[in-house]
Amino acid sequence: MCLIAFALDAHETFAFVVAANRDEYYARETAPAAWWDEKHTVFGGRDLRAGGTWLAIDRRGRFAAVTNVREPDPVSGPRSRGALVARFVEGSEPARDYAERVLGQADQYAGFNLLLVDLAADEPALFVSNRDARRIVAPGSGVHAWSNGKLDAPWPKVLRLREQLGDALHAPPRHLGPTLFDALADRSIPDDGPLPDTGVGAVRERLLAPAMIFAPDLGYGTRASTVLAVRRDGRVVFVERSWAPAGEVPRHAGERRVRFGLAPATVQALGRRKPIG
Repeated sequence: MCLIAFALDAHETFAFVVAANRDEYYARETAPAAWWDEKHTVFGGRDLRAGGTWLAIDRRGRFAAVTNVREPDPVSGPRSRGALVARFVEGSEPARDYAERVLGQADQYAGFNLLLVDLAADEPALFVSNRDARRIVAPGSGVHAWSNGKLDAPWPKVLRLREQLGDALHAPPRHLGPTLFDALADRSIPDDGPLPDTGVGAVRERLLAPAMIFAPDLGYGTRASTVLAVRRDGRVVFVERSWAPAGEVPRHAGERRVRFGLAPATVQALGRRKPIG
């Protein structure tokens, strides 16, 4: 996953909204979003190589998503970053305890940025990174975004998607999904000036600058776009669109859509929290 925006308690109707793109090599085997066989309350995709996932949600309102950290000389770790997401959504450990335990094993993973959300908890969201000196951050209510750097880093595509999510929340609810999918499909390249300098060189920074990446010559690009919306009454809509290379443009390779309700205890917790503004 390489670009994620989320809104927490930023809307009267929607308690939590996510718009995300997963960027990966096309050859990496992946299962599209579905209910997990070994944990029937979890919905998300699966990385068939390492067994984890980049993004998933559980009926109790536990959600997690992970991105790697862009580095000039990335160091591999013996443990899969996708397992960080899977273990959280499947488990019941409080998010802060989980985050502290993960950071105690930080050198076991390649660089990661991890969002942990428990909509039933008093502290509903934490952002965790093993490449950021702040380590554990509570984002708080509002609209946030990140890519392969720090939370709310001023990368053009991060700023743009965060702005688009904020604008979408002010439009009629029926426009939320279409607006966010349009934003995730944006392949425009910003000017060089505001691009980050992560040490990978100007050519690679430009290649990775759009919201939707398409680099078929490298066998790499945006593989999945996800929009998730959780209403305050506990109703959830999860939509995942898959992408594959096809000539000069990405090909829409499928769509999974599911609607379900969160557990009653989580719905009660959502009712107690008030949106900002």
